Amino acid sequence: MTNAESPAPRTVVPIERSLLIAEAFDQAQVTELRHSVTSCARACGLSGQRLDDFVLAVNELITNAVRHGGGQGWLRLWHESGELVCEVADHGHGISVQRLSDHHRPAPDKAGGWGLWLARELSDTMAVETGAEGTIVRITAAMATRQPAARPVDG
Repeated sequence: MTNAESPAPRTVVPIERSLLIAEAFDQAQVTELRHSVTSCARACGLSGQRLDDFVLAVNELITNAVRHGGGQGWLRLWHESGELVCEVADHGHGISVQRLSDHHRPAPDKAGGWGLWLARELSDTMAVETGAEGTIVRITAAMATRQPAARPVDG
């Protein structure tokens, strides 16, 4: 190509249209990543308490990955079928069956054990895959709540 020729236009097509964030993180990126999740979730339609709850749940998961999962993790955020989905993975030693099966609220004076409980309580769904090679936690939040159909008034 010579200087007189104009370059061919490029078209960039995302591999996954619904993927909003795919980022590795460690302690230094937790705050910035939380802000990115907030911005993306807001842009997808979450607002008010739903937004705050989802972001807090994600923050608990990324904090757990740093504290208990080897000091770093991987976050993916995407939307599909009217839901916002966040997946946090780490390379820790896994979560015990006992801890995963305990869905009770931790005692108020307990310093630890709140992260998974909060993530479960503040999201619509939570799924966990765990083992000796690490843990993947996936949470969801519906992006729009459906309003009940209005009933005709009998007259």
